[in-house]
Amino acid sequence: MKIFLAQINPIIGDLAGNTQKIVSAIDRARSEGAQVILFPEMTITGYPPEDFLVMPHFIEAVEESLHTIISASTGIATVVGLPRKNPELSGEFLCNSAAIIDDGVLLGFQDKALLPSYDVFSERRYFAPTEQFHVWELYGKKVVVTICEDIWQHSDLITQTRYPYDPIEGIQSLNPDIVLNLSASPFNLEKCEERISVCKKAAATLNCPVVLCNQVGGNDSLIFDGHSVYAGSDGQVLGLARGFVEDFLMIDTEHRNTLREFDVNSLKNLYDALVLGVRDYFHKSGFTSACLGLSGGIDSAVVACLAVEALGSDHVLGVSMPSRYSSEGSVSDAKALSKNLGIDLWSIPIEKPFSAYLETLEPFFKDYPKDVTEENIQARARGMIMMAISNKLGHVVLATGNKSEMAMGYATLYGDMCGGLGVISDLTKKQVYALANWINREKEVIPVSTITKPPSAELRLNQKDSDSLPDYEVIDNIVSAYVEKHLSVLEIVKRYGYDRELVEELVRKIHRNEYKRRQSAPGLRVSAKSFTTGRRFPIVQGWK
Repeated sequence: MKIFLAQINPIIGDLAGNTQKIVSAIDRARSEGAQVILFPEMTITGYPPEDFLVMPHFIEAVEESLHTIISASTGIATVVGLPRKNPELSGEFLCNSAAIIDDGVLLGFQDKALLPSYDVFSERRYFAPTEQFHVWELYGKKVVVTICEDIWQHSDLITQTRYPYDPIEGIQSLNPDIVLNLSASPFNLEKCEERISVCKKAAATLNCPVVLCNQVGGNDSLIFDGHSVYAGSDGQVLGLARGFVEDFLMIDTEHRNTLREFDVNSLKNLYDALVLGVRDYFHKSGFTSACLGLSGGIDSAVVACLAVEALGSDHVLGVSMPSRYSSEGSVSDAKALSKNLGIDLWSIPIEKPFSAYLETLEPFFKDYPKDVTEENIQARARGMIMMAISNKLGHVVLATGNKSEMAMGYATLYGDMCGGLGVISDLTKKQVYALANWINREKEVIPVSTITKPPSAELRLNQKDSDSLPDYEVIDNIVSAYVEKHLSVLEIVKRYGYDRELVEELVRKIHRNEYKRRQSAPGLRVSAKSFTTGRRFPIVQGWK
């Protein structure tokens, strides 16, 4: 069977645009001699459509789009994802479904069995599950259609929930010739290898090919990497679509495919994911330009590089906002970076607004010693300048805080936390440095001095991050263990040999600063557990 994988990049809610992409892909597949074209999960709406699903007129518009796709599917079989009204009178209003169409005729639907409602997923909020799988006769083959999570339970890679049954075991009795899987599987650094493993195990168990088509593109915080998979009946990977771009892959199950080599360079994948996330966040929202504060530090340097790659140097503005505490090295590093990237750099010193604030508040603060208040005034003056530029020029402000800082609350509300998108808010400090060195792998883009100097907010004389925080390696290890792996304090102490009081204090800071993160810009998710989506903790709580 010749199967055409249409790994497309939909825009959530753009039913007309998504339908046109689908129809164009069908035309291309038919012209290349495909018998079946397979699309990602929820193709018509884009994934995840969230509460658009509770709007009846939205679902009616989806039905209209489906009619257009059915009419376009002459001479080919089409398997496309969509939400549809639940035909049962009880339970949730909708089903997460795949429409199976053959030569312009709708054969029926396959609903999703396993509905994830953990981490970034909330499918049980909207959908009713099925326990029944169908065999579809297409071109002399017995085809079973599954949707994303349906094949994951069998892999034992799901750790945050346990479903009552394994669809792969149920599908075995159907003795299929081919299993098709529509997927919207969001990226993290381990996900591509996991997805391949899932397909290989399912194929080996069922003794038939498994073909998975994954969505690609950025939707708010979520990034979908593509990397659609074709696993042969022996469990070997025989086909792999490209990552982080729309791609079309023709599979002939009767002939062995030439496998595209998978790039396991995690830093390249991380870079490509963040670039895609920035580009789609802007383009799908209708924005074209960005601005960011360039402090001369490592975080803003990496964000600037990602922004230029995503948007082009003509669409990125750097703003240097030196204060009385800014070092000459930081100012010169910002200038060198902007020159290397070919972006404009505005220099707007903050001494005047800072002095004005100090003078205004002096009668009220004269009996109090100087503390973090005066430091935060500087950060908020910079935030006000950046938002003014955003208002005047229409640029989206990029926030430059990293995950380690966000965990510790080492960021200023309404100051350096200002922004429309947190580009590296899911990267630990160690990952930021690694990405900076990867960016510099062929030539110096980020000044070496930016990478080698001790990190500092430069909000007081001779300030260093280490004055207020433990070593970033310690912070990163604890954030990874506590936030991403949910280890207890005692387990962290045992694993790393850290002092218990230190671990307890850092865990307290993680919870204490939940209120800050709740007000932060949406951030791009690249880890198994980010702060900005998929992690839900109360602000007011008494857990120690």
